[in-house]
Amino acid sequence: MTHSSPAINLAEKLAMFDSHWDPHVIASYNGNDVMVVKFQGEFPFHKHDDTDDFFLVLEGVVTMDYADHAPVTFGAGELVVVPKGVVHRPRADEEAKVLLIEPKGEANTGDSGLPPAPKPHI
Repeated sequence: MTHSSPAINLAEKLAMFDSHWDPHVIASYNGNDVMVVKFQGEFPFHKHDDTDDFFLVLEGVVTMDYADHAPVTFGAGELVVVPKGVVHRPRADEEAKVLLIEPKGEANTGDSGLPPAPKPHI
C-alpha cells in the first residue's frame, strides 16, 4: 500500500541553505524534480534543447532576460515557463526565492558550458 508524502514546508527547506544558484530537490513526481533555489545576481545565458524551464517566484523579484526579445520581470506568486530551445538568463538584483520543476538529471546550466549544480535532496 502506498501512502502520501508529508507536507513540505518551503520556508523551512529554503532556510536550510544560503547559497545562490544552487537548487535543492525537495520532492519528485512523474520523473521530475521539484526544487527550491535562491537567486542573486545573474546566471549565464543558456538554453535547454529537450525541456521547458519552469520558474515560480516565492519571494522577491526575478527578471528573465532573453536573447531574442524583451525581458520579463515577475514577482512572488508569478511564474514563467521558458520553452525548450529558447536562450534565457534569470537574474535578481536582490535575493529571490524560487521553485523550479524540471526532469530528473537535467543540467540547470543547459548549454552554457558551466558545470551543473549537484542538486542535493533536502
